[in-house]
Amino acid sequence: MSDAAQPTAAEVRAAAEAIKTALDRHLAAVERRSGEDDPAVYEAFNQLAAAAEAYDELLYDRYDEVTPFEIPGAEETLPPYTGPEEPNALSVLIRRDYAVAEPQRLLAQAQRIEAADDEGTGAEAAGTVHGALGILFGEFEPDEIASRHKEFGLEEGDSTLWVTAAEEPADPGEWLEAPFESIDPQHVVCRFDVSAVFDDEIDDIEDIEDIEDEEETDDDLEDEPELDGDEDLEPLDADR
Repeated sequence: MSDAAQPTAAEVRAAAEAIKTALDRHLAAVERRSGEDDPAVYEAFNQLAAAAEAYDELLYDRYDEVTPFEIPGAEETLPPYTGPEEPNALSVLIRRDYAVAEPQRLLAQAQRIEAADDEGTGAEAAGTVHGALGILFGEFEPDEIASRHKEFGLEEGDSTLWVTAAEEPADPGEWLEAPFESIDPQHVVCRFDVSAVFDDEIDDIEDIEDIEDEEETDDDLEDEPELDGDEDLEPLDADR
């Protein structure tokens, strides 16, 4: 990279300050969290990840240095961005996977919704899992379901959010029949993934460190000389 294209020291410093701010916001969100899946914590996490990635890139471009921060999957799964430099439109694609962990809880919630709705679809819909899911997602926004999934008998799986850029907004109804078929990976501005895989990787690292610590302890014990039963006793004085 040429000197003219390098970020300034002030830009690197500003990125470092942005990380500090994002850290404070993340900690504040964690301290105020309303539950295990508080959306405010999720948003603060994403902001912190974005700030860390921006700082890492600027630091490398300016000083040829790196940080210990790592954004899982960001560079490994996306091709280089070739979309418009100044996009006039964007699309947000979200996928969240759930397992139906407690079907009876799900059915009970759907029956409550139907009971409170004078224009319900009938007991038959609330009596099946697929019907109950239709009622649930027809009543609540996806973000609310994400934050209350345990109440509805669901268990979270992986999730991802993609932001794609475009020159112009799509025409009304243009992509509704096949909403996910025309996505160009090279127009993805950023993405954020949440998966138990990342937690497993952390656990694996901790397990390896524990094993290494145990091995070091064993090595230290092996290095110590073993004493024979009488070697630590001083010889008796003949005059005693």
